[in-house]
Amino acid sequence: MPPSPVDCQGPAVVVFDPSLTEYDFGPEHPMSPLRVDLTMRLAGDLGLIGDRLRTVAAPMASDDLIATVHQASLMEAVMRAGRDQRLIDPAHGLGTDDNPVFRDMHHATAHIVGATVEAFRQVSSGEALHAANITGGLHHAMPDRASGFCIYNDVAIGIRTLLDQGVDRVAYVDLDVHHGDGVEKVFWDDPRVLTISLHETGQMLFPGTGFPHDLGGPEAQGSAVNVALPPGTGDGGWLRAFHAVVPPLLREFRPEVIVSQHGCDTHLEDPLAHLMLTVDGQRAAYLAVHELAHELCDGRWVATGGGGYALVDVVPRAWTHLLGIVAGRPVDPLAETPESWREHVRGRLGRIAPMRLTDGRTPAYRDWSEGYDPDTWLDRAIHATRMEAFPLHGLDPLP
Repeated sequence: MPPSPVDCQGPAVVVFDPSLTEYDFGPEHPMSPLRVDLTMRLAGDLGLIGDRLRTVAAPMASDDLIATVHQASLMEAVMRAGRDQRLIDPAHGLGTDDNPVFRDMHHATAHIVGATVEAFRQVSSGEALHAANITGGLHHAMPDRASGFCIYNDVAIGIRTLLDQGVDRVAYVDLDVHHGDGVEKVFWDDPRVLTISLHETGQMLFPGTGFPHDLGGPEAQGSAVNVALPPGTGDGGWLRAFHAVVPPLLREFRPEVIVSQHGCDTHLEDPLAHLMLTVDGQRAAYLAVHELAHELCDGRWVATGGGGYALVDVVPRAWTHLLGIVAGRPVDPLAETPESWREHVRGRLGRIAPMRLTDGRTPAYRDWSEGYDPDTWLDRAIHATRMEAFPLHGLDPLP
């Protein structure tokens, strides 16, 4: 049997301080920092933050650190934008609807990078077994431009620090509803990094990329793996896809560290996409990643946030489950949300917050070994990924 979080206790940290919410595109933008505030309040009110999940302050990333992934021209453009909010610079992805500029943008984004790199440092140094930064996961940012609400790619910079320290194999698992294109791009031709992205198909959703035939560069064929899921995929189909692709590839790759991005915009209530997961299905995926970290790399796991735009009803509950699993104290889905948290939501937003940490579902899926149904879009998508990627890893793609 795979280990449970409780069986695998060890030092765990969340990198956070309230100033990280300065990464703020404005009141009309879907990526509100409110979701981070509500998550940390919910986790705190549930007693998750403390001895078992220590809070670590987020340092500021230096320009030299950011430059390990990003071009100087982008950094200079972000600095200019932070001084002049009238700037429109489409060549660098700034001043667009997705990435409106805001005061001190470079400072706020460098802080996110610093937080994620600190999470990586905690794990690589052995100070923590698991580390999380829910403000991180800005996976769309490219070396030369901002993209999709992401200015600098904190995850790619964190992975780069591991490689620079001599780590030979890093696995990156992206569970956001959108393709993790920026991280994939940075390591496209680097066989030391395996990137796996499960996402709604680019036929329907930004950024329009991430198909089964996208497999990495000439020097790293098979290092990029993409599962392009049909709209409407729910818990059972999504977990079927995850377990059909992610564990076999990770077991063959044998990573030294697992890095995961947990955008919870896969949820059925998310306003920007079309998958149909519940908080319960998302929680099942967090548990699966945790188990793989202990099975394959002695528990070394860095978890980040990502997308998620149902700010009250979904994100705080989903990421609180993530933090509970990081802490080795998984939260009972049937537990009620604390009255103190619901009162905070009521007082600040005039809204009724969710009463429970569950959506009332019990996630279950049909294992791939039970057979492939070519008449379903979901199974064709899974089959396509296995047929393209598995042979490059010496794996049999057939059930």
